[in-house]
Order: sequence, then structure tokens, then C-alpha cells
Amino acid sequence: MIAGNEIYGLMAEFDSDRDILLAARRAQEAGYTRMDACTPHPVEGLADAVGYRKTRVPVIALSGGAIGGAIALLLLYWINVITYPINVGGRPMASWPAFIPPTFELTVLCASLAALFGMLALNRLPQPYHPVFNVPEFERATQDRFFLVIEASDPRFDVEQTRRFLESLNPLGVYDVEP
Repeated sequence: MIAGNEIYGLMAEFDSDRDILLAARRAQEAGYTRMDACTPHPVEGLADAVGYRKTRVPVIALSGGAIGGAIALLLLYWINVITYPINVGGRPMASWPAFIPPTFELTVLCASLAALFGMLALNRLPQPYHPVFNVPEFERATQDRFFLVIEASDPRFDVEQTRRFLESLNPLGVYDVEP
């Protein structure tokens, strides 16, 4: 048996999406907060059951878009009014309607790039190694098995108590997840 501070956590294996959803809800009711679920397909309600919170990606995308739009407007103004002014037919140098298409394009580009890189950073991706990969049974997570992992960093985590709790959920198996 591995001591509590020498493992990443405990993993329970289930064979249906209904079972893992009920197990995650019971774990949340029991007070566990540091847990994750791995499933072969999306399970409605599972994210709420394991305690995922709202993401900051929309704020990051909005910030990226605002910065991109501001850069586009400043760049167009600087080019058309300060650096290379050409007076064609007495039109104004700062023709704001002409600035709209390139400003829109740069706003969308910067917002999408900020959302992409923000999502990757917040998810800590790419992550070629994770401790759950050490459990041989985890290979079926992308095929037909559902896994609930309670991390050792959870305040309520105790190896024996958590193992008994997971076994009370009627899983196919409970496994130690070594770091």
C-alpha cells in the first residue's frame, strides 16, 4: 500500500455514464473538491458534478480582440495621416469608414489567437505526461470505460477513507495513481 503523500490520488473505474455521474455527485456531496473525470464521450452534467467553474477564456478573447482592434486603428491612422499622407480629391486623411474592414479583421484574428493560446495555457496544454497514464486500465478511457480520480491534494483526502468511499460507489475497480 502506498502512503497518502506518495500518490497522485485514487481512481475508480465505471462502465456507464450514469454510474460515473452518480459517483461524481456523491463525491461532491461528500466534500471532495479536487477530482477529475475521464470519459470516452461527453456526459451531460458531469462538469458540474466534478466542480468545474466558469472559464476565463471569454475575457481573454475579449481583451485580445480589443487590443487587436486598437492596434489596427492606431496603425491605420499612423500610416494614412502621419507617415504617408496622400490627399486624393480633398478627402479627409483619417477616413474612419475606410478603416473599418481591416480593423474588424485584425480584431477577429487577435481575439481568436488570444482565445486559443489562453485556452491552452489555462488547460496547461500540451501535457504529454499525466499520472493517470500510469494506471494500465486507463487505456480504455477513450473506448468504453469511465474514470473518476480524486487527487491526493484534496483537503478531505485520506488514502483509506477515500478508498472505502470509492469502493462504496460500486466501481469495477479502485486503483492507486502513482506520480
